[in-house]
Amino acid sequence: MIFKLVEDEKNHIFSVQELNMAAKQILENGLPLLWVRGEISNFVCATSRHWYFSLKDEQAQVRCVMFRHKSQYLDWLPKNGMQVEVLALATLYEARGEFQLTLEQMRPAGLGALYDAFERLKRKLEAEGLFDAARKRPLPFFPAQIGIITSPQAAALCDVLITLAKRMPSVPVVLYPTPVQGEGAAQKIAQAIRLANERAECDVLMLCRGGGSIEDLWAFNEEIVARAIFASRILVVSGIGHETDFTIADFVVDQRAATPTAAAQLVVPERQELLQRVYHLAQRLARGKQRQFERVMQQLDYLQRRLVHPAQRVQQQTQHLNHLQQRLQTVLTYILQRQQWRWQSLQRRLRAVCPNIEQLGARQTILAHHLLEVMHRTLERHNTRLDALQQHLDHLDPQQVLARGYSVVRDAHGAIILDSAALPVGARLDITFAHGWARVELIEKGESLPSLDMSVNER
Repeated sequence: MIFKLVEDEKNHIFSVQELNMAAKQILENGLPLLWVRGEISNFVCATSRHWYFSLKDEQAQVRCVMFRHKSQYLDWLPKNGMQVEVLALATLYEARGEFQLTLEQMRPAGLGALYDAFERLKRKLEAEGLFDAARKRPLPFFPAQIGIITSPQAAALCDVLITLAKRMPSVPVVLYPTPVQGEGAAQKIAQAIRLANERAECDVLMLCRGGGSIEDLWAFNEEIVARAIFASRILVVSGIGHETDFTIADFVVDQRAATPTAAAQLVVPERQELLQRVYHLAQRLARGKQRQFERVMQQLDYLQRRLVHPAQRVQQQTQHLNHLQQRLQTVLTYILQRQQWRWQSLQRRLRAVCPNIEQLGARQTILAHHLLEVMHRTLERHNTRLDALQQHLDHLDPQQVLARGYSVVRDAHGAIILDSAALPVGARLDITFAHGWARVELIEKGESLPSLDMSVNER
């Protein structure tokens, strides 16, 4: 993008910052992460714990920086004059326009091939199951004899023997001498492992080697040693290098210790601890036997108290039998009384529900007379009420009303006429009397009958 901008606008003037930024982008995009080998010079560890130094060879040098979040994973401190290999990103420090390498990883020069071989062999053996935790055997608590595979001149051997003598001097030790570094060391270590298995005189084999560089410990990274350990019928413990040193043998052995001394501590128990434990167990045993003796004596006293003379036992049994007889008599008496009470209760209930024929007959006669009297009074009351209703009904009879001089007027359709205003003159009417009826024609009508008295007088 920067090149295209320059070609399109050749007259564009860059600031120094823009130029450095463009150069930085070109470097970082054009060069991927790469390994570089050289010698360290002018090494500085800043207060921020960032590392600054130059990496040089016979013809050139380049500035390098390794920031704290990357350098903290190294377990060694670089020094001036060391040949190293670094995995770095080529970039440009914009503030000064200086070309530099930003480091991701760093290792001593020449170890790259060893590390690669170590990882390849580790992956291979792990895939074959040589590191499987299920096949690893537990250490015996008290080994009868211990075998040590190491160099007789090794300082680690002295530390191991001193530790074993302090912890458990009674355990015999067999040394299988072999070189632990140099040409052919791996083959001799494997041969010593096979020899120990052929002699079968030890319960545990210890692989011991003091600390050193990866080249010094490389014999324990050989495949022949790993397969010899895997094929061993005797349990194998490794104590190789320091705590941070790991070899292929450490992954194959049944138990791995951080150092040779730690391996000796792991193999045998502490004699003083065992004596102390035996002392405590003896005390517990004595206390247990004392408690058991006291428990037996207490049980004997209890049995002695239970032991009585036969005549006294017969007397006790007789007293117990008399007591049971009294209890039985009491229970039988109670049962008889309860049955008697129940019988008396049932008898009272029976008498209560048994009928008295004479008393019931007299009561029936009285109730019959009373029933007749009630019936007569009821009939008289109903007859009186019936007469009153009959009289009231007679008063409401329309025939009686007509008999007093009234009549019912209906039109031609049979509807009763209540108002003369609803009738036209000349209408035909039907009049019902107390006796008979008549059909008439309306000649005249009005609101009232003023001549009614005169008509009555005339009639």
